[in-house]
Amino acid sequence: MVDSNSLAHRLPVIEGANALVAFLFAASAPVAIILSAGIRGGLTEADLASWIFAAFAVNGMLTVLMSVVFRQPLAFFWTIPGTVLVGAALPTLGFAEVIGAYLLTGGLLVVLGLTGWVKQIMDRLPMPIVMGMVAGVFVQFGLDWIRAFESDLFLVAAMTVTFFVLTAMPRLQKKVPPMIAVLVVGTTILLFGGYGGAEGSYGGPVLAAPRFYAPEFSVAAALELVIPLAITVMAAQNAQGIVILRSAGHKPPVNAITTACGLASLVTAMVGSVSSCLTGPSNAILTSGGSHDRHWLAAVILGGMAILFGIFAPLVTNLLIATPTAFLSTLAGLALLRTLQGAFQTSFGPTFPLGGLIAFLVTLAGLPIFNIGAPFWGLVFGVIASLMMERDSFTKV
Repeated sequence: MVDSNSLAHRLPVIEGANALVAFLFAASAPVAIILSAGIRGGLTEADLASWIFAAFAVNGMLTVLMSVVFRQPLAFFWTIPGTVLVGAALPTLGFAEVIGAYLLTGGLLVVLGLTGWVKQIMDRLPMPIVMGMVAGVFVQFGLDWIRAFESDLFLVAAMTVTFFVLTAMPRLQKKVPPMIAVLVVGTTILLFGGYGGAEGSYGGPVLAAPRFYAPEFSVAAALELVIPLAITVMAAQNAQGIVILRSAGHKPPVNAITTACGLASLVTAMVGSVSSCLTGPSNAILTSGGSHDRHWLAAVILGGMAILFGIFAPLVTNLLIATPTAFLSTLAGLALLRTLQGAFQTSFGPTFPLGGLIAFLVTLAGLPIFNIGAPFWGLVFGVIASLMMERDSFTKV
C-alpha cells in the first residue's frame, strides 16, 4: 500500500505550482514590454512572434539544461531593461544593426564568463547594497498587488485571504500549500465569476514561425547597445537572480551562468530576441516554497512551460491578454512576499544600511541614466554612498 504522505512528497506538486506562478509572471507583463518596444520600433507581427518564440523556447531549453546539470533552480529568460533599451534604439537603428549588437553582446558575455571576471566582481559587491537593489525591484510587485484591490476587490481579496489563512496555519499548509490554494481560488473565480474573454473564438495563428536574420555590424549600434546590454544582463538582471538564489541557500555558478547567457544570446539573436539573462523574479518564485533540494525541479517544469509557450506563442499570448491584470499581479505579489521581506531584512541590517537605502531608493525611482536601467545605478550609487560614509562596514565584510 502506497503511503499518501510519501507520494505527496515525491510528486512535484509545490514545485509545479511555483513554476506555474513564475511562468504566468514571465508570460504577462514582460511579454507586454516586448510588444510595446517592438511596435514602437516598427517591427512587424512576424518579427515580434519570432522574438517571443526565441525568448521563451530557447531560454526554456537553457533553463532545463542548467538546472539539471547543476541541480539548482536556474531560470533564464531575457533582459527586460535591455528590451526597453532596444525599443528606444530601434527608431534610429535598423533591426539588422540591432541583431549585430545582440551578437557582439553575446560574445562579450562569453568572454567575461570564461575569464572569471564576473565572479570576482560579484563576490566583492556588498550583499546589503545588492539586496537593497533587489528590494527596489521587487517592491513594485508588492505595490501592484495592493493596487489590484482597487481594480478587482473581490478577486484579489479572496486570493489574499486564502494565502494568509493557510500561511497562518502551519499544519494545514503542509497538506495544502498556500500558493496552490491561491491559484485554485483565483482560477475558480475567473471561470465562474462572469469574467469576459473566454467566450470569443481565436482565429489567428497557433504555432510560432521563427525568422532568421542576417546581422549588420555598425559602430553606432555597438556604442549604443553592446556595453549597456551587457550591463543590464550582468548587473541589473543576473545580480538579482544570483543574490536571490544565494539567500535561498543555493550556490549559483556565476561564471557558468554568464557564459550560458552569452551562448544563448548568440542563438536568440539570430531569431530576433534580446540578450538572455538569469531572471530574478522567476527564481524568487521558484524558491518561495517547497523543499530546498527540489527547487531545481520547479525550474525544470518552468523551462518546459516556457518551451511550450514559445511554440504556441500566438495562441497563449492571446489568452493571457484576456486574463485580468489583477489576477496576475496578486499571484506575483503574494509569491514574492517572503522574498521581499528577506530583502528588506538584509538591506537594513548592521552593515551598509545607508548604501542599502540608497540602492533601494535609486532602483525604486526607476530613472535610467545614459540608457542604462535604474537597478545598475542603484548598485553604483549605493556603493559610492557606503564608500563615503560607511567605510567601517567594508572592514566587517
